[in-house]
Amino acid sequence: AGAHPDPEHYEILVRLEDEDGKIISPGAFIPAAERYNMMPQIDQWIIRATFDLLRNQPNDSRRKKVAVNLSGQSLCEDNFLQFVIHQLDASGIPPEHICFEITETAAIANLNRAMHFISILRGMGCVFALDDFGSGLSSFNYLKNLKVDYLKLDGNFVKEMLNNPIDRALVEATNQIGHAMGIKTIAEFVENQEILAALRTIGVDYAQGYGIAKPCPVEDVFIVARKQAGNG
Repeated sequence: AGAHPDPEHYEILVRLEDEDGKIISPGAFIPAAERYNMMPQIDQWIIRATFDLLRNQPNDSRRKKVAVNLSGQSLCEDNFLQFVIHQLDASGIPPEHICFEITETAAIANLNRAMHFISILRGMGCVFALDDFGSGLSSFNYLKNLKVDYLKLDGNFVKEMLNNPIDRALVEATNQIGHAMGIKTIAEFVENQEILAALRTIGVDYAQGYGIAKPCPVEDVFIVARKQAGNG
């Protein structure tokens, strides 16, 4: 039998529906949630909902790899790691299907906790992405201590790389260093085919952005279980 093809990769994005059914973007409500220290509750809800979604997929469509974002506040919660482990065990989902994304800023601000969190869950089979990875030398120094599987190149550099040679050089340098450390790279904010072609030339492994696919309702990708009337 030949090797299995690379699984499809998806990122779980959160939106808030207000009383009138209007969709509120995360940029509008996440800062408020952070201010009032509600991100751990939101992260827990997203993890439960995502794991329930994956558990209900038919076997032939389970080879999707799903990325879930985690906040710095959740990393600081004493019981959050145990919550994730319990949810993972209870779901029966193969851990290698789950990728947790942590921003570089949150990881550096909580370095010891992040290292422990990553170590335990990678040991169970999950994978990790370091999101919004920057260009400073300090970033690469911290990277030595964070055993992640993917580097997500900061989209602010990617989206301007065709017009700004410095941004392109930063994308190239980050990609090379990631590969030298055995880490796959993901470019964010890939808005058109020209940027995608440049990333292919550089050798970046994966790309995401409006030039690849726009965010869509989860039911457009996954089978969503719906409760029948009278079944609680």
